[in-house]
Amino acid sequence: MIRNALEHGEGVLRLTPTWVPRSFCIPGKRLKLHPNDLYAYGAVRGGIDERWFASTTKADNGPLTTPDEGLSYVVWEHDGQVEKVTLVDAVAELGTELLGDRMWDEYHRWPVYSKFFDNKGPLPHHLHQKQEHARLVGQEHKPEAYYFSPQMNNYGADFPYTFMGLEPGTTPEQVRHCLEIWERGDNHITDLSRAYRLELGTGWYIPPGLLHAPGSLCTYEPQWASDVFSMYQSLVSEVPIAWDLLVKNVPPDKRDDMDYLLDMLDWDANLDPTFKNTYFRVPVDVKPIDEMRDGGYVEKWITYGNPYFAAKELTVLPGHTVTIQDPGPYGFIMVQGHGTLGKHPIETPALIRFGQLTCDEYFVSAKAAQAGVTIHNPSTTDPIVMLKHFGPTPEAPR
Repeated sequence: MIRNALEHGEGVLRLTPTWVPRSFCIPGKRLKLHPNDLYAYGAVRGGIDERWFASTTKADNGPLTTPDEGLSYVVWEHDGQVEKVTLVDAVAELGTELLGDRMWDEYHRWPVYSKFFDNKGPLPHHLHQKQEHARLVGQEHKPEAYYFSPQMNNYGADFPYTFMGLEPGTTPEQVRHCLEIWERGDNHITDLSRAYRLELGTGWYIPPGLLHAPGSLCTYEPQWASDVFSMYQSLVSEVPIAWDLLVKNVPPDKRDDMDYLLDMLDWDANLDPTFKNTYFRVPVDVKPIDEMRDGGYVEKWITYGNPYFAAKELTVLPGHTVTIQDPGPYGFIMVQGHGTLGKHPIETPALIRFGQLTCDEYFVSAKAAQAGVTIHNPSTTDPIVMLKHFGPTPEAPR
């Protein structure tokens, strides 16, 4: 089935929507998931506030996590039949045919995924483990990036600001005190941080070990293939955060070890005196803007400046047909418009039921990406806009 799907799709695989709940989150209701389906996993699991793209990574949501939670499926409809298989299995069977020699030889897997994160309020100040700490619990580190798509943010929800890092001069003893008073309610760790107003059409890079409390914009998040985290804030929006969420990905013998918990922070990154200059990302045109507009499209790098992943925003102008080449394989999600990509329909649904198939998400093989995919926009008024995420991409701006 997998090879037939790749062959008939001319090197492009259609993917099913992958919905992920979080017990500690309140959905922002911008994922286009039907309101009746926000708690499709059951109220005890929490609301669905994430959709994962081109994911070969299982979600880590505790003992109630379903066996395939977080995993993307390839779907092939033919002769009145619908066949599905996980993207994990597709990558394992196709190998270099799907990912290309460079990525397959280096990783023997698809090492990234992306998501929409859509929370009504802010998350706790937290970090994703560095490699040396993630390995101790059988996981990988998780660098990630943010982009705030205008199409996905018709409102800012409760708190469109993100605390990031720590104020220069903050000491380990101050952070230790915040952990020591965890059970008293608010441990005031964001008093040691700085909040940045989130700007549509821009983004950030978040390395492992960097504390951050994501704000309430719906966020496009390319990231390494991991789901590790540790919460360092004990109270958010008057809701207590359990100590268990601080030590979820910590070795059992280290869960009350303050020195270990402090060591998980990347202190240089958190105390960077030029923090915004280092981690803020404004879009970068892929080519001169007039050249692209004359060709019927506009493409920008929206995630770059790291060795792990990259992302682009592609706009195909109304009434145009373009052929777009890329250096490697990628997953993409539609956020505006409709048309075709090769022989595939592409469209941006207004409302999606849980379990419904869509034509808004695909995976493009290395060979197809390098040869170029042809995108046709039949509309006379509406652009096509898609977000594309890549693995390690030396061609991206540094």
